[in-house]
Amino acid sequence: MKNFAFIFARGGSKGLPGKNILPLEGKPLIQYSIETAELCPSIERVFVSTDCEKIANVAKQGGAIVIERPNGLATDTSPEWLSWRHAIEWVKTNYGEFDGFVSMPATSPLRSVEDVEKAIAQRTAVNADVCVSVTPASRSPYFNMVKIKEGGLVELVNTPDFDVTRRQDAPEVFDITTVVYAADPEFVLDKYGLFSGTVTSIEVPKNRAVDIDDIYDFKLAEAVLRVGDK
Repeated sequence: MKNFAFIFARGGSKGLPGKNILPLEGKPLIQYSIETAELCPSIERVFVSTDCEKIANVAKQGGAIVIERPNGLATDTSPEWLSWRHAIEWVKTNYGEFDGFVSMPATSPLRSVEDVEKAIAQRTAVNADVCVSVTPASRSPYFNMVKIKEGGLVELVNTPDFDVTRRQDAPEVFDITTVVYAADPEFVLDKYGLFSGTVTSIEVPKNRAVDIDDIYDFKLAEAVLRVGDK
């Protein structure tokens, strides 16, 4: 199978301005994703979709192929799915058909080559449209997550079919992470949204599932990298 990696990185970020090229332990944030993609045996090419010249320059220096993203697909409200479609269509026009679309967001710098390879293999093994990465959730909608009702009362987000008196007894739930998404490119072009087709998953540990959205996430990623060096 011909798998291509895609890294989507907008220039604008309200939570942490310029985060995609902020130096993280000595190198731009996006470089971590580029380097991991380049080390994956199953990935043939690495593309970066961006609207920002500075990000594009860093991506080129790292060996990635840059896709110029239209401004209309780079706003705070632009659906990521449409950027996926644009990138797939651009690559098909310029580099031909390919079998596997692998999205590796720049905001997850701690992923491993193994995570990416497992996602690619899992999607193929079960013939799914897409494989997402998940990590054990810290809170459960069956135990300690509530929603507010009228009158100021609250109730569980989900009520299980049996009494749950300890968190350990609640059904196991997971958070979807931004570590990796492996999909059939035709599925992305034909459908809209991850769960509009068949979905499988791989599990990643919390220390590799950090998703940088603000300065606190950034500091957490720094701490994990520093501990990993010891």
